[in-house]
Amino acid sequence: MSPTTSTSPSHAPRRLRADAARNQERIVAAARELFGERGLEISLDDVAERAGVGVGTVYRRFASKKELIVQVFAQQMDEFVAAAESAARNPDPWAALVEFFEYACEHLAGSRGLSEVLLELDDQIERFRDLRERMQTPLNRIVERARATGDLHQDVQPTDLFALVHMIDSFAEFCRPVAPETWRRYMAVVLNGVRGDGTARLPLCESALTEEQVEQAKGKLCPPRRR
Repeated sequence: MSPTTSTSPSHAPRRLRADAARNQERIVAAARELFGERGLEISLDDVAERAGVGVGTVYRRFASKKELIVQVFAQQMDEFVAAAESAARNPDPWAALVEFFEYACEHLAGSRGLSEVLLELDDQIERFRDLRERMQTPLNRIVERARATGDLHQDVQPTDLFALVHMIDSFAEFCRPVAPETWRRYMAVVLNGVRGDGTARLPLCESALTEEQVEQAKGKLCPPRRR
């Protein structure tokens, strides 16, 4: 038997494994883009089309969309927990709250899918439910410290922060096509609204949307019907 004949079979499995790994990377990258653009209502068929692979290839790698969601967002959820823990160590109670709140707004503003995972699906997926429970301790500490120093209104609860982040995220989605950073203005408005009495307010660094931008954003959100 020639050397070529005896060695060629040993290379085939390695090529297949490399192809499979590349396909998985393409699938995950395509899913991340689509989840970010359109949220979690996309289908695995949509992912296959964006990735440029067959639908069967997607289903071989991921038995369900839930598996793909975990693959795409698990690292970002881990990073959310780390951000909460890091902010909780900030020696300035108000700066700690602003640090985490801004992190949450910034990352959700850039991904519609991550927003839905964090605010809607975390109780339905065990991995994400565990991460939410880990996040609760540092988040409680952030809020309790800011209330104790009078920096934060006494009635504000940790769950209020996620409601407020969700509000800003909704506006971020609206203004993203015309002014993607304007959400920062409304983050400052919201945080100023929950400030304790007599404490300094955050500056409104970003400009408000102009009337023209509002109309442009409305047009992107609800395109005119064809007649």
